[in-house]
Amino acid sequence: MHETPEELTALQDLLDASAATAGPHLRDIITNDRRMSATALTDHLQGMRLITLATATADGRPLTGPFDGYFLHGSWWFSSGPDAVRIRHLKARPAVSATYLPGEQVAVTVHGQAELFDLHGPQCAPMRQAMLDHYLPKQGPAFQQWMEGLEGGIGVRIDARKLFTFAAPQD
Repeated sequence: MHETPEELTALQDLLDASAATAGPHLRDIITNDRRMSATALTDHLQGMRLITLATATADGRPLTGPFDGYFLHGSWWFSSGPDAVRIRHLKARPAVSATYLPGEQVAVTVHGQAELFDLHGPQCAPMRQAMLDHYLPKQGPAFQQWMEGLEGGIGVRIDARKLFTFAAPQD
């Protein structure tokens, strides 16, 4: 787990505040016994998790796509190239939503603002390490060489305004 006690407290506060603002339909689905605590959430989201990211085009159309997501220090992080469509969207319109939905048992949805960083800058060091932890065993040193040579890479942190979790009861 990457989170400090202070980050876990802030994450739990966000989860509780988000649940309190949910509409009746969502509250009927995500009852208190189906919500994940901050600790359970961070335990579950170790390593790379595929997320679907939603951005908006200039004329307001939604556009989604998959990204390698990393939940680090209580926030979702991902990266992309500087010319990627979704990065261009986020530079112009930073409002973003993302969902981690591996199946019917767990769902994590975040709504917030994208903060963009230089992938090689200090803010992205934890994400770069998480990427190395995931891809070095699969691709070997070529992955690290590729990542280090990537010019203009963008790291993105989602500053969550709302975060909803769902965990199906265990049988």
